[in-house]
Amino acid sequence: MPAGVCGCCGPLRPRYKRLVDNIFPEDPKDGLSKSDMEKLTFYAVSAPEKLDRIGAYLAERLSRDVVRHRYGYVVIAMEALDQLLMACHSQSIKPFVESFLQMVAKLLESQEPDLQVLGTNSFVKFANIEEDTPSYHRRYDFFVSQFSAMCHSTHENPETRTRIRVAGIKGLQGVVRKTVNDELQAIIWEPQHMDKLIPSMLFNMQDAEDLDRVGHPGTPSGPEMDGEENPAALAESCFRELLGRAAYGNMNNAVRPVLVHLDNHRLWDPNEFAVSCFRIIMYSIQAQHSHHVIQQVLGHLDSHNKNTPRMRAGIVQVLLETVAIAAKGSVGPTVLEVFNTLLKHLRMSVDFELGDSSRRNSSTSLSSSGRVKESEERIVQNAIIQTIGFFGGNLPDYQRAEVMMFIMGKVPVYGAPCHTLDTVKIGHQGTKRIQTMLLSSLIMVTSGFKSKTMAAALPAPFLDPLFSISLMEDSELRQLVLEILHNIIDRHDNRAKLRGIRIIPNVAALKIKREKISKQDVGFMKKHGQQLYRHIYLGCKEEDNGHKNFELLFTTLAVLTIELANEEVVVDLIRLALALQDMALVNEENMPMVIRCSIMALVAAYLNFLSQMIANPPFCQHVSKVIEMRNLEAPHLLPEHIFREKCPLPSSLEKEDSSLYFQTVDLAECLVGPGYNAERLSTPYVPQVTDEDRLTRRKSFVDTISLQVDFTPNSLPDKVCDSGYFQTQY
Repeated sequence: MPAGVCGCCGPLRPRYKRLVDNIFPEDPKDGLSKSDMEKLTFYAVSAPEKLDRIGAYLAERLSRDVVRHRYGYVVIAMEALDQLLMACHSQSIKPFVESFLQMVAKLLESQEPDLQVLGTNSFVKFANIEEDTPSYHRRYDFFVSQFSAMCHSTHENPETRTRIRVAGIKGLQGVVRKTVNDELQAIIWEPQHMDKLIPSMLFNMQDAEDLDRVGHPGTPSGPEMDGEENPAALAESCFRELLGRAAYGNMNNAVRPVLVHLDNHRLWDPNEFAVSCFRIIMYSIQAQHSHHVIQQVLGHLDSHNKNTPRMRAGIVQVLLETVAIAAKGSVGPTVLEVFNTLLKHLRMSVDFELGDSSRRNSSTSLSSSGRVKESEERIVQNAIIQTIGFFGGNLPDYQRAEVMMFIMGKVPVYGAPCHTLDTVKIGHQGTKRIQTMLLSSLIMVTSGFKSKTMAAALPAPFLDPLFSISLMEDSELRQLVLEILHNIIDRHDNRAKLRGIRIIPNVAALKIKREKISKQDVGFMKKHGQQLYRHIYLGCKEEDNGHKNFELLFTTLAVLTIELANEEVVVDLIRLALALQDMALVNEENMPMVIRCSIMALVAAYLNFLSQMIANPPFCQHVSKVIEMRNLEAPHLLPEHIFREKCPLPSSLEKEDSSLYFQTVDLAECLVGPGYNAERLSTPYVPQVTDEDRLTRRKSFVDTISLQVDFTPNSLPDKVCDSGYFQTQY
């Protein structure tokens, strides 16, 4: 062939190459040639089989321009690729996408921030395109790794560092959107990808918190940056979107990296960021997946059971946040698992605290670090109690009743051989600590509990151990028992009106709320009334009773009168009050004078309340007359005086001063008439004798009793429901 013909070979180049070459101007500053780009787009749409060749040629040119640092042409090439992607939606676009992704990868591998941002922006546009058919072979492993690395950029220039991080987060968001809805891309939820995605988002969320805390001068944050350019806000948005798309089987892989990140960066103490993360998680996931998150946190708490108290407390507080949110929806089968795990860690914390305390006591000197650890263990214990109480208090009533039984089943009490935790190891002090904390949690769980019948709220398996604790020689434990009873019995919230033991001049002014006693509750009092009276009677004569004990005893009597008293119960309560008065007068127990006078004051306050509740004028008149005489001659027998500091006490109580005491005969005459069996008042009340009375000392511990913390199906006693029906109504 003649040599001159070689100069004519240019026009013989394939048309797609000529069309691609034409979109690049001589000067890259002129930008993409719009008219030539329209011709290339029309050609690609008309001949989709040429798309793969167009993509390959564009990729070849872009690679050459990147190497030669001709960044203006790189920008033009990516703009052309973006337009072709948006215009073409045919089956033949698959090979073109591969070329496109190769070019994006080339830009991301560059060390130039502008090219990295350019490649990310193109990838985000591609991620928003819905393809007609799924891709069977495409993988995004490289992009996950590269975008994650960009999220952790440490570029020396703050503005450039922020740009790279924002681009990395947008890229990860694009990967998520491109893959989570594609069943063929379920691999994105595998641990190797979640371990990069999740920490990258948390790192930016955490980094912004740290900068805000120290007031970093170099990086704008908060209102200075809009949501699109704020790494923290963008990362949180991406984090929420990812969690919102998580399916049932992917929850564990999504939550585990969060826990690992918090461990690696020591974010449990202080735990503000950890709490914030799990709030986001709980509000972003689907409600039916909540129990997965709770199980993950419980497992994490188990795996860190020997870490520092503050770290364990931080995890427990995070658990509190998760269960508080989950309790508003569905917690599923994890309810008792939560309580079982928390009770186990409560016991372990007591072990740690008392173990350190005993070692310090055996040492010659007390170390300040030991005292600090003891106080930190108290932080753990308080966090656990708060979590138990808050979680239980937000459950539906039917689940709350099960939780009440479950917790009560863990309290070491006399006569409960089913418990299997050896209290010898924790000793008397440890057993009392556990009892106190479990009862405190029961107070929180029972707060606001409303049961239609007392038989359902106070079945025998719950009531019996509760009353056993009320006989222990520890005023604090007895107070907790009475408060639990108040929460359960007081269904109309009258306690606040009865606060403080006193002679109430006008009970009607309190506007007590009450309803007619139901037949089921009449049956409950038939069965358990004597048990209630007995423990009130025995609880009054304990020598360590203080003002608060008598206040709670008064409230107990008053609440029983309001909620459960028909005519028969009223007579029984009067007999109980008279028996208490006789006990204080006779003093067979050799009680201190202050206890005897306090019992007298309790009886006066209660009979004054009862007389006005039953609206019996003769009864009211007799009670008022005795109170008036006491005001004149024996003020130490009234609550307004005996519970003051330094109240003068008499040397003895003279039974002959009949005007100072309530007389059985007079009260019986007042009750003569329809409804009341006044003759029963002539029979003195005598408490029933049970096995508990055989204890010479009723301590708050039992050396052979133990506490089972491993949940078994048999650890929940069946509810005992009483359904007796009686015609007598109050």
